[in-house]
Amino acid sequence: TKPLSYQGTLIDEISVRFEGGRIVEAKASKGEDVLKRVLDTDEGARRLGEVALVPHSSPISKSGLLFFNTLFDENAACHIALGQCYSKCFVNGASLSQDEIAARGGNKSFIHIDWMIGSDKIDIDGVAKDGGRVPVMRKGEWA
Repeated sequence: TKPLSYQGTLIDEISVRFEGGRIVEAKASKGEDVLKRVLDTDEGARRLGEVALVPHSSPISKSGLLFFNTLFDENAACHIALGQCYSKCFVNGASLSQDEIAARGGNKSFIHIDWMIGSDKIDIDGVAKDGGRVPVMRKGEWA
């Protein structure tokens, strides 16, 4: 929903298709060649390392500014990151080895690149153990 500024290249209108938890197709209206090179960094680069839910009404989103710096821009919208996961998201993650993190489903990669996917049109549901759906976000805001 917002462009990604990656090492001086603007990558815009990113579209990816996942199969089996891995990106198998990637497109962009601008910077597609750079996006595809990033995805070929290593085996983990085509897998998710982070999913972050950010309401559309966040202060950064309300500002309407694009900072061309992921550390700021990622606070404007829900976003995903490809590549390395954060070990701190696991219980006792700081003390886990890379193999233990991988055994718990954590992804390993040389990259961790966030891009925004959220807007005022996004609806997100959680899936309960019984398969039922639980509204988490509606129209970009917490349900």
